[in-house]
Amino acid sequence: MEASFFTAVFLPVALAVIMLGMGLSLVPDDFLRVAKYPKAVAVALINQLIILPAIAFVIAKVIPMPNYIAVGLLILALCPGGATSNLITYFAQGDVALSVTLTALSSTITVFTIPVASNLALQYFIGTTAAISSRLDASRITLPIGTTMLQIFAIALLPIGLGMSIKQRFPEFAFRLEKVTSKIAIAFLILIISGLIIREWSRLPGFIAQVGIAVVLLNISAMMVGFYISKLFNLSIPQQICIAIEVGFQNGTLAITITAGLLNNPDMAIPAAIYSLFMYITGLLTIYYGRRYISATS
Repeated sequence: MEASFFTAVFLPVALAVIMLGMGLSLVPDDFLRVAKYPKAVAVALINQLIILPAIAFVIAKVIPMPNYIAVGLLILALCPGGATSNLITYFAQGDVALSVTLTALSSTITVFTIPVASNLALQYFIGTTAAISSRLDASRITLPIGTTMLQIFAIALLPIGLGMSIKQRFPEFAFRLEKVTSKIAIAFLILIISGLIIREWSRLPGFIAQVGIAVVLLNISAMMVGFYISKLFNLSIPQQICIAIEVGFQNGTLAITITAGLLNNPDMAIPAAIYSLFMYITGLLTIYYGRRYISATS
């Protein structure tokens, strides 16, 4: 299938706008705050970059699903935390400063980890010669590592840097622009997920049956593991809440851009689309229980 306007233009532009909005909320100190609480940052990044993909791999092996769906689930788990995690952390009375720092760091690190780990997932679940599906040519079974890093940099890190630069030079304008980009980001996410659902409407029940349980398990287990490992390392309660949310809220738009855009396989994007919807349910529950947890321990 040739790249459509949706995958070749709309998805990258939508992600760039979302990441620009994230950049408008960041300052250089968000990257330097590692020195303030290194243990919390280390625990969170290990959970997000190593344990979360490991959980996704186990789920993909245990629960029967097509290989391309398994790859989509792994790519989702490889993505950084989404900007929404900062908002959920705030309402759940978690450590917002830590959340912003983790989102900034993971967004930077995963530019380099996603292409390598995604290729490993593709080779393991599909192989180097078989076609992923009738929609994906076998020649596109791999992601060119250098090119993919540059593409993710251009549509993710570059807009973040631009947003930070605007905020540093024109803080009042950045404040107003952030409000606009936040609304646009929500609209883009709705359009992206709606587009995938409309495109795959006839096969949607089958997709939900194939990946629904896996998505729910990934989201809930990731948040629980993040929370209890943070508790094991005696982090503060706001930090525990923050890490649980940061590990459980993935950048679904980036996952969809990689699968439906760079790999040109909309079917592979289904786990990210369903996950992006479901995580808002767990987000509301986390806000409720997070606030109760803080009240009970204060």
